[in-house]
Amino acid sequence: MKDEGKPVDPKREQLEALIKEAVRQFPDRQNGRLILPDFTNTEIAFRYKSDKDLRKAYRLFRLMNNPWLVSLGSALAVTAVKWGLPFAERLVENTVFRQFCGGTSLEETSRTIERLYRYQVLTILDYGAEGKETEADFEKTMRETVRAVQFAATHESVPVVSSKISGLASNALLEEVQGKEPESEALREELLAVEKRLDKICAMAAEQGVAIFFDAEESWYQDTINFLVNRMMARYNKERAVVYNTFQLYRTDQLDYLKASYEKARKEGYILGAKLVRGAYMDKERERARQLGYPSPIHPTKEATDKAYNEAVEFCVEHYTDMASANASHNEESNRLQAELIAEKGIVKNHPHLNFCQLYGMSDHLTFNLAQAGYNVAKYLPYGPVKEVLPYLIRRAEENSSIMGDMSRELALIKEEIKRRKLG
Repeated sequence: MKDEGKPVDPKREQLEALIKEAVRQFPDRQNGRLILPDFTNTEIAFRYKSDKDLRKAYRLFRLMNNPWLVSLGSALAVTAVKWGLPFAERLVENTVFRQFCGGTSLEETSRTIERLYRYQVLTILDYGAEGKETEADFEKTMRETVRAVQFAATHESVPVVSSKISGLASNALLEEVQGKEPESEALREELLAVEKRLDKICAMAAEQGVAIFFDAEESWYQDTINFLVNRMMARYNKERAVVYNTFQLYRTDQLDYLKASYEKARKEGYILGAKLVRGAYMDKERERARQLGYPSPIHPTKEATDKAYNEAVEFCVEHYTDMASANASHNEESNRLQAELIAEKGIVKNHPHLNFCQLYGMSDHLTFNLAQAGYNVAKYLPYGPVKEVLPYLIRRAEENSSIMGDMSRELALIKEEIKRRKLG
């Protein structure tokens, strides 16, 4: 589909045609069948881990496989860190922090970034601040994010920096202006300050050749986030996808919103950047809807969420020439689907508009096998002081102890690799 809002670039069309023809002549097929990544290959999945690291991961995932233990441990960790107990941060740092985070500072992430890149895995940096409430904290998060962009620009293996707008603006403000114009001069000035922070980050990203992912958050202030991110996309996505919004496909309205966002971008002459996720706030969303008496915004079944997600993947691949996407999923079917579509359509595997990513510390069987096969794939790597990233770590522990058998899958894969290595 041509973009009617922009002049056709003959050189770009010619290049796309040449790439497609080259891939068609040398397709990923063997005896007429597509050759796709083997997500059961644990040797590739865990070869970046030493025997010691593999055993440590196994012990940690076994502990997290107990929901009651995770619930108790999360409550104790929050209290202990809040009270400043000296052992608390060390305990967290030596367990879940090391599994899911890259370091307590930007500089500490370098070793992890380099280790991942040895296996063709890219890195998405994320300063793990969220839920901030003071102007000083917002400015600190902005400065740290700008610094991360500058750091990423010096590392070819770090194409993206991720940020949460709740680390740059108060939840109260985001909720207050949800879906409407600010009603007071004070609110307008506060919202303008938030936009200026975002603009500094996005301007630096555009200048440095880096992309920015803005995370989706709770539905009751997501419209405000959409408004802000769309303004940044319209400003900075003219030539390439600098800014990406995030679409939580467990919400019943998000597939339609993805398509509407694409049409809006085409009409206004910019490139849509779309990160696809299933979602991270399901229980909270359903409970709030129940308490306040409105229909839940979440699909009623996992099957409905999976269907919406996979339709979103298909839409992004279908329109890859004039939008950019990141398939940020831990679901094997959704990753396999995108790989299949890329092969079937004769698209070059590492096209910059078609990306995969998974969280650091999880789903290595997807990440490293996709990288081995030649796709663009990255690990989402949070960093920051333990107390800053604790909410993120608790979400990781809780979701791994409860959802869709992910914990059992992680355990089984690690156990299989331990067996293959004959570690006992």
